[in-house]
Amino acid sequence: MKKSKSLLLLTILVYFFLIGPLVIIMAASFSDTNYLTFPGKGFTLKWYAQVLTMSSFIDSARTSVIVAVISTVLALALGLPAAYALNRYRFRGKELIKTVFLSPVLIPVIVLGFIMLRYIVNAFKMPVMPSLLIGHTLLGIPYVMRVVTAALSNFDFSIEEAAGSLGATKVYCFFNIILPNIKSAIASASIMAMINSFNNVSLSAFLTGPGVNVLPIEMMAYVEYHFDPTIAALATLLMVATLAVMLIIEKTLGLKSVV
Repeated sequence: MKKSKSLLLLTILVYFFLIGPLVIIMAASFSDTNYLTFPGKGFTLKWYAQVLTMSSFIDSARTSVIVAVISTVLALALGLPAAYALNRYRFRGKELIKTVFLSPVLIPVIVLGFIMLRYIVNAFKMPVMPSLLIGHTLLGIPYVMRVVTAALSNFDFSIEEAAGSLGATKVYCFFNIILPNIKSAIASASIMAMINSFNNVSLSAFLTGPGVNVLPIEMMAYVEYHFDPTIAALATLLMVATLAVMLIIEKTLGLKSVV
């Protein structure tokens, strides 16, 4: 009995530490005061109206979405064939190639950002947007590799061999047999890569420049000089958007199939 009560108390504490800060942020976003405080005074929606009319937030959010979507597509285009080849075939240097593909998560992101800035962006005078896409793609590939590799390790490749014996080409088998059977893993990898890209701060701080900024960096720049509930309102909108995406996934794919 005591054990069950202790477990219940621990569960409540865990939920409190997870959900408590989110509730505080949401409550602060409705405060009528001109500074961020909890508990707030009064009730207003002016901070939400301010967020939706600030071009800096809107433009940076648009850039973040574009970078997240394109980098995820590129990560899938590179990571899916690589994961398939590493699971399907045996060849010399296999482990080395696997390490290379997973290296972005093994190297501190700050170090990766500095290397890209010093030896790629500055050396080749690369514009901001291509730099962001390359950097975020590098961060997305390991997520694709890990999730898809785990899915393919449980895949019965005799199905592919049977299709091949009936005349199906490797390309046909890959797109019509392999990919449909691991679509849940692909969806999961896509979500992880996209969220990681959208929320990334460390790498983006090195690669953003004049005229092109992503939302996390714009939010950091804002709170450096402002301490009003605008940032709480923006954080609340992002939480609601994330919840909406998860609900859509639940209705279409089912959360269990992508977790």
